[in-house]
Amino acid sequence: MSEKKAYTQAFHTGKYDKASGLLGKYDNVRRFWEDQVTAIFLRPALNDLVEYKSKRLERVRILDLGCGSGDGYDLIMGVTTKDPGIYEYITEAVTEDMLKDYVGVDINEDLLDQAEDQYGSNPKMRFIQGDLSDGLIPEIMNDEPPFDFYFNSFGTLSHFNNNQSVKIIADICTHAAERALFMGDWLGRYTIEWQDLWHHPVDQEYFMDYRISYIYPEEERATADVASFPLKLVCRDEITDIIQRASQESGVEIKPLTFFDRSIFIGRHLDTGDYNKNCPKLRGPVNALFENYVRTDLETLLVDYVPRQGFDHINNFYEMFFMSTNALVKYTMHLLGEYDCDKAEFCSIPEILPFYPTPLKEAMETMRKVIEGVGWLKWGDVRANVIESVLGFALRKLEMELQPGTGMGHGLVGIFEIRK
Repeated sequence: MSEKKAYTQAFHTGKYDKASGLLGKYDNVRRFWEDQVTAIFLRPALNDLVEYKSKRLERVRILDLGCGSGDGYDLIMGVTTKDPGIYEYITEAVTEDMLKDYVGVDINEDLLDQAEDQYGSNPKMRFIQGDLSDGLIPEIMNDEPPFDFYFNSFGTLSHFNNNQSVKIIADICTHAAERALFMGDWLGRYTIEWQDLWHHPVDQEYFMDYRISYIYPEEERATADVASFPLKLVCRDEITDIIQRASQESGVEIKPLTFFDRSIFIGRHLDTGDYNKNCPKLRGPVNALFENYVRTDLETLLVDYVPRQGFDHINNFYEMFFMSTNALVKYTMHLLGEYDCDKAEFCSIPEILPFYPTPLKEAMETMRKVIEGVGWLKWGDVRANVIESVLGFALRKLEMELQPGTGMGHGLVGIFEIRK
């Protein structure tokens, strides 16, 4: 009976649930692609901030606006100081000893309860319930010392209209120390995921009806009671206008450091087709690339892009982007088919053409070196566990280096420096 009770208790903790990186909120794409892309773009500014604070013998205070269940903490604390070599034991940009406080604010009680369950034992973390619609809440503006890094993630600022966003950012400028960072995260206006919505005028605010249908298996989506809510779509010009207005309102300089499009190739709604029936279903195959002992049908990564008439500049980008990803996938498939495992050599190698974009040429050369270097291994599944994951990172490289930072991804992120 004691054994039965012990296993029953273990089951009810939820720790016995079978975890998979193929599905769910924290799938492989989220962990190995989306969060990592944000971290890589954020790295230079965060490194500079930490160095600045360290020289002043001060630690870093972080405010997470719209923190939800606290996912932003893992995102920020997972930013590394650089791309590591194979020998180095790399440290985080913000180490635990450099963190003074992490404060999260959100309106949703259930998500905050989840955050408390997950992180409540950490004495450096606090969570406050509050509505940001009218700007920073009084508990922050009146009761908290300045923070060094104000950020939001996963499209949080798309919950607010332009005037509300201006007020939030102006309040941040007023509250911030003499030097601080701000990262704003919106939904991109021109992602392929909601191609059906591209026609809305860019000089007018537009809120889409956002459906959280991606959390349901495909066979259940048609009958599921899917929650939805309005979220604002933006391009870079709209963010620039918001930032300029916030700077004027606060009287504080806000310097743009970088913009980037996140999740062009693998946004959540590619697989649902809720806003574009011609969407390629790519998130599932990319999740499989990163899953150990799961082989991916690489042909499922090939995209037949269907343009929308009247949007030539957007279509031209997607034509270039998907032709590049297709070329990389086909090149990898050819290499796999031409590699002789017994002789540990290629029977033939396709040519890398000189007019290909530089990131594509580099990705192709990487795949050739990796397959040549490990293809002969006899133990484990070297294709599933090594080669396919490298292909996933190579596709991620193409997304990062070919994106224009104008609203082509599921997320459009801006990183800014505040100076007083």
